[in-house]
Amino acid sequence: MHTEDTPKDIRKLSKIERDKRLEDLYDELLLLKSKNAMGGALDNPSRIKFIKKAIARIKTIENEEQLGIKHE
Repeated sequence: MHTEDTPKDIRKLSKIERDKRLEDLYDELLLLKSKNAMGGALDNPSRIKFIKKAIARIKTIENEEQLGIKHE
């Protein structure tokens, strides 16, 4: 779990940092999904749900910035 998981903290990150975070999340999600599909036991099955939500948060914030929606 990263500290940059709240919307407030994600907004503080630069575009490059958010892109890197998204890439890391996608890599971890792929790893967990493939491990689960192969019949392996996951240490923390709820981690998949957490990663999906974190990806959605980052994408939402990037979309808001693209549309010019301001948050304080």
